[in-house]
Amino acid sequence: MKIWVASQDLADVLSDLPKEFPDDPPEIECAVYDGKGSPPGSPEEVEIWVPPLVPVPDIPGLLGRMTGLRLLQTVTAGVEPYLPHVPAGAMLCNARGVHDAGTAEWIVGAAIAVLREFPGFAAAQARREWTYHHTGVLDGSTVLIVGYGSIGEAVERRLAGFEVDVVRVARTAREGVHGEHALAGLLPSADVVVLLVPVTTGTVGMVDARFLARMKDGAVLVNAARGTVVDTDALVAELESGRLRAALDVTSPEPLPADHPLWTAPGAFITPHVAGSSPASLRRTRALVRAQVIRYMTGERLANMITGHY
Repeated sequence: MKIWVASQDLADVLSDLPKEFPDDPPEIECAVYDGKGSPPGSPEEVEIWVPPLVPVPDIPGLLGRMTGLRLLQTVTAGVEPYLPHVPAGAMLCNARGVHDAGTAEWIVGAAIAVLREFPGFAAAQARREWTYHHTGVLDGSTVLIVGYGSIGEAVERRLAGFEVDVVRVARTAREGVHGEHALAGLLPSADVVVLLVPVTTGTVGMVDARFLARMKDGAVLVNAARGTVVDTDALVAELESGRLRAALDVTSPEPLPADHPLWTAPGAFITPHVAGSSPASLRRTRALVRAQVIRYMTGERLANMITGHY
């Protein structure tokens, strides 16, 4: 069995797998492919592929050659680069839950940073200026989570001590969660709008000028989903007007060019797609990949299987 993984760390996690099967230890050949340089062998022979966090070049072409692929296990919750190109006979699984802790922590921290104006105070510190003034506060706010799934649940748990009102929206309504049709009516009352939706044909550009116009004056947009969910030009216009603020871990384009106006837009707090980049995510990634490979080898049902929409 040939397996490609994203890092030596993951290869090490799988190195002792034969010990899990003492009666009939399998022959496993594990190679590292991080997208830099040439693939470490013939793609046609790969049975399991765990691609890196940053997509490798020419995914359609590579997957088109992976005729023997049976399991494509991502290390991200999003699978949009792979979903249209998965070979027949292969199962696509994502890393739902792996990045919940780190991403949820970033969302709460970023929202507080913007509301309490930490970036401005940090800039003042660099200038050695004492700029005392009142700021906003998370306490008493209404936090609207758009795309309420496992990360949304993790965000809500971390908000539990802040005395906020959490409003939940998902594609389909369920108990305690509004459906997407209710979103327009919920936006005007939200102080913080958190984006956690996956990239689909229905979510690309969903945060457009009309969406932003429905947000209340002074509200904070927190994007930990994907940059393409937001119309960047429309967001820049709102930020430059001073009406809205934003905490962005993702942008469109990404990486953000040095001369892009979003960098200097007032009220924008930007981090370079690091929300899920934490030791917690690494630990959970190792555990998930090992468990998934064992499930595959024993014929058990795989976790986080992607079927149709996700």
